Amino acid sequence: MAKILVVEDDQFLRELYEELLKEEGYEVELASDGEDGLNKMTAGGFDLVLLDIMLPKIDGLEILRRLKEKHPEKPNGPVVLLTNLGQDSIIKEGFNLGASGYLIKSSMNPDQVISEVKVFLSKSSVPQ
Repeated sequence: MAKILVVEDDQFLRELYEELLKEEGYEVELASDGEDGLNKMTAGGFDLVLLDIMLPKIDGLEILRRLKEKHPEKPNGPVVLLTNLGQDSIIKEGFNLGASGYLIKSSMNPDQVISEVKVFLSKSSVPQ
């Protein structure tokens, strides 16, 4: 089963995503700030990473920058940015840094989040 890392500083959303993903049978790890997220992503081995852009300590884009310089020990699957920002320049920068997609948190209900996760996992050929 797929292993998913959720890097999100908002406790409510972090716990909501964890609960939703576990109910679908995914293995879930959590990080509540950019430093913890970077450490876990550097260790690697995740089939999918949901990465908030606005994080304490290190923001999501900086995490992607650092991972370009120092590759993870084990490869990670797609990185999907979580944002409430509709700023095209930030999203474009995320894609340039290796993100595979983005989800606008405020406009997605739980079912939509799960369905998007399944789409990204299917593109990376991870067993559902």
